[in-house]
Amino acid sequence: MKMLKTHMHPSIKSLKGQTILKRWAARAIVLKKDKILLLHTKRYSDYSLPGGGLEPGEDKVTGLIRELQEETGAQNIHNIQEFGQYEEFRPWYKPEHDILHMLSYCYTCDIGDELGPTKYEDYEVKNGMQPVWVNIFEAIQYNQNTIKENTNSGLSIERETFLLKLIAQEKL
Repeated sequence: MKMLKTHMHPSIKSLKGQTILKRWAARAIVLKKDKILLLHTKRYSDYSLPGGGLEPGEDKVTGLIRELQEETGAQNIHNIQEFGQYEEFRPWYKPEHDILHMLSYCYTCDIGDELGPTKYEDYEVKNGMQPVWVNIFEAIQYNQNTIKENTNSGLSIERETFLLKLIAQEKL
């Protein structure tokens, strides 16, 4: 899969001597005309691609389907194609590691017309996560406004905004 970008959080000056937690994730790009299926998170006031961490030993596509079903209720997921990989290094919030090294594998896919029930984890419910169809350009602008104005934005918003811009450029 082609590398789209490697991002180093500005607070990280060097990886030398740091304890690093490595995680893998699969993220879905679902488009219908100029709309994209995203997750809106009330707590962080942002839009993000559906997807998340792969389980130990889980195949990337299997993880993609699982995460997309859990987070959006998507059904009949098909026509799965590689889009690209986003690599990031960012501060980790638990004391056993200094840095999170996240590799996100992004795929385009199609889904059925109806969304079924979601299966959110407790923290996702507390964060106010909801699936929405939104105009991709409005989502980009919304995230850019959040970056400028909201000091409570999550660390993933840089990744998500970069990916949304690239999707709009390459797929619309």
